Amino acid sequence: MDDDDELYSIGDVARRTGLSVSAIRFYSDAGIIAPTGHTDAGYRLYDIEAVARLELVRTLRELDAGLDDIRQVLAGELTLHDLATAHLSLVERQARRLRARRAVLRTIVRQHSPAEQVSLMHKLVSMSDDDRDRLIDQFWNEVSNGLDVDPAFVERLRELRPNLPEEPTTEQLEAWIELADLVRDDGFRRSVREHLHETYSTAQGRIMTAPATLGWIEQGAAVIREAQAAHRAGLPADSPQARDIAGRFLAAIAEAAGQRDTVEFRRRLAANLLVAKDLHNAELRRAAHESSRFGRYLSLVAAVNGTTREDEASVPYEWIAAALNHH
Repeated sequence: MDDDDELYSIGDVARRTGLSVSAIRFYSDAGIIAPTGHTDAGYRLYDIEAVARLELVRTLRELDAGLDDIRQVLAGELTLHDLATAHLSLVERQARRLRARRAVLRTIVRQHSPAEQVSLMHKLVSMSDDDRDRLIDQFWNEVSNGLDVDPAFVERLRELRPNLPEEPTTEQLEAWIELADLVRDDGFRRSVREHLHETYSTAQGRIMTAPATLGWIEQGAAVIREAQAAHRAGLPADSPQARDIAGRFLAAIAEAAGQRDTVEFRRRLAANLLVAKDLHNAELRRAAHESSRFGRYLSLVAAVNGTTREDEASVPYEWIAAALNHH
């Protein structure tokens, strides 16, 4: 007899499909897969098509499909693609919830968090995109209020914000929990506010936060990376290659500032680089102080965003300034 015409007992079907005999009877009684026929003694028989459909039923049940969905798929009222799409969305939501729970549990284990913090951590990690944006906006509104610098610089500061991806890793979720808890802390907000005001509400700070200076920095960023590599390689500041790098840096800055390449402009640019070095060193010293955790904020933002903080300390301010003076 051809396999397509052969009828199988319920025991044979169970062995072929991996379903139990009772499960096959259940699906038959529920109208999911009716037997193809019966023996003279009344035992159920199934053809090869019924066996294949039962294998599909088993697969769909393992994927948590409901009986109504399975019945619609088998009846052709619901495509398998549509069912898979719907269940994929459900599984992805469940996976996100599981990652959030894992992040909370890991944080509890690592920090020995008290019971009253557990619900807060779960709330933080379950925030919507809008909720996260509002929390960070509130933080920056408070710490930058009254900062006496150009508004464009404040907007640049506000861009230092976390963007939790749709499918975050556990590490990103853990960083977000710590970050969200940090920006809600009154002491942290106060220390960042003081840090920003003391660093930038000065004569030097206003120079470095002016639109022209910001434009210089942006225009010269690519050349600065080249200067970093040359400095790390030990290239002397008075070498022809260093002077070439300094010349291109100067040209980029002059174009951004709408200035001509003059000896005076070159000397002023070199002096401003030394001011930037002093500001940056002061910021590093302040960030290292226990009362200032702004550096931690930046590190956590980078972790949430899946990036790394640029090592600004490696910017060779003095080397570029010296190369400019030799140019």
